[in-house]
Amino acid sequence: MEDKTMLTFPAFFASTLSRFGTRDALAMVGKRPLTYLETNDRIMAVIAFLEKLGIQPGDKVAILSTNQPNWGIAYYAITFMGAVAVPLLPEFLPVEISALLEHSETRVVFASDGLLPKLVGLTTDFLLEVVRIEDFSVVRSFEYWPAFDPEAKPSMEYDVKEDDLAAIIYTSGTTGNPKGVMLTHRNICFTAIKGFEIQHMFETDRFLSILPLSHTYENTLGLVLPMYCGACVYYLGKPPTPALLLPALLEVKPTTILTVPLIIEKIFRSKILPEFTEKKILNMLYKFPPMRKLLHRVAGKKLMQTFGGQLRFFGVGGAKLNKTVERFLIESHFPYAVGYGLTECAPLLAGFNPQHPVLQSTGPSCIGVELKIINADKRTGEGEIWTKGPNNMKGYYKEPKLTAEMITPDGWLKTGDLGTFDDRGNLYIRGRVKSMIVRSNGENVYPEDIESVINNFRHVVESLVIEKKGKLIALVHFNQEEIELRYLFLKNEVSNYVDQKTEELRMELQDYVNARVNKFSQVQLVIAQPGPFQKTATQKIKRFMYT
Repeated sequence: MEDKTMLTFPAFFASTLSRFGTRDALAMVGKRPLTYLETNDRIMAVIAFLEKLGIQPGDKVAILSTNQPNWGIAYYAITFMGAVAVPLLPEFLPVEISALLEHSETRVVFASDGLLPKLVGLTTDFLLEVVRIEDFSVVRSFEYWPAFDPEAKPSMEYDVKEDDLAAIIYTSGTTGNPKGVMLTHRNICFTAIKGFEIQHMFETDRFLSILPLSHTYENTLGLVLPMYCGACVYYLGKPPTPALLLPALLEVKPTTILTVPLIIEKIFRSKILPEFTEKKILNMLYKFPPMRKLLHRVAGKKLMQTFGGQLRFFGVGGAKLNKTVERFLIESHFPYAVGYGLTECAPLLAGFNPQHPVLQSTGPSCIGVELKIINADKRTGEGEIWTKGPNNMKGYYKEPKLTAEMITPDGWLKTGDLGTFDDRGNLYIRGRVKSMIVRSNGENVYPEDIESVINNFRHVVESLVIEKKGKLIALVHFNQEEIELRYLFLKNEVSNYVDQKTEELRMELQDYVNARVNKFSQVQLVIAQPGPFQKTATQKIKRFMYT
């Protein structure tokens, strides 16, 4: 890679185009990929189309779409001409979309077919056109109906600078209202290079995209990074259900997948762990570490084949990985990696690759990124993580007060996460500052640690630990289908058998947890959560809705 390449999307793409123009760039699973040359032609045509729509540098253009090649093409076209992309999460409600389009002063929206109904009847003071992203046809126009010409070329040349605004990404976080994170070309391109430094990618790599491109994790590391390397990205076009994902894995045989902990944790608990624990002999053998490692190694080989057999980087980010599941990944020699960051940092701050796993750590900070612990506890070394580097956001859009609260005058960004370093520089995340519970005796309790223990209990899908009236309460979502299958033989003998077994599990779980945590972290009450918790795009529970 050329170190002198400008940190802008057009410069990155031009470099890749000159070296890998005939290589595959973007594809839908089951269809012929577009080469980088073909992708460039489409980008130029969309720029020409945006010019017809009156878009100029600095204007805001939103993308409300499922993952597909045209998502990336629209994103690059917007940013190549100096306009600002506003990616919107598909799960946003129509009222949220309306508010964000108004707040961002978006002039044009690219929307996919399944999400167009969310825009029906929507009007703002700035919106002029709604464009169907599948073929770039105008769905709704408030002025005129310009046609998209796939052969068109831009009428102007654009001089995009490193510090120009590239995107406004509205977070859907765990703590409340979305905020518009302003990321520059430098922010995102610098971060993509940091990802490359952690794990080198090549033009022969194949990415399978399963996380929403509107989230900065997938956007930077699953779209910009492969473009920087000349690799190809494949899209499913629909949510990654097992019925859709499994055949896609066998067809694409991806070398790289970016994911969140929930996905691999579900696979481990529903497919792998039962193989070892439901048969008495295997369950006994599984309790001995040498045998457990051997069984994990066998399971890891099968898991590799499930993922297509050629996987060399399985990135996990967005939330903390469960310790038991991570131990399996290490012992099975599965090529997993962990990264840490936040949207405000585009997003990567620290990480390790599959060759250097560190149990329950995020690895060391990225080269060129400074991390430090503020107000560290003298006993534990834990404190809030602050960061400084070229990937720090420009600020929150139209929120100077919030920006000043987040970024210090000398450029340190407050992550809001609690952590500590070991003597080798590896970072360990304890949880969110706002999530930490301070007991009446002054002891700090980290809900995430307790939840990790709870989630290892049988039939538990997910959990949330909160404090009410001085008591620690665990909200637990049990897998009702599993309980029904496990105790099916009781169905004709005991009425309401599922409810009864859930009640037994609830009481047993409290004893299980309290035997595995310190006395300050013991829960006083377990409440069965009737359904799944509300989550963010990276599958983190929205805590503010339950506290």
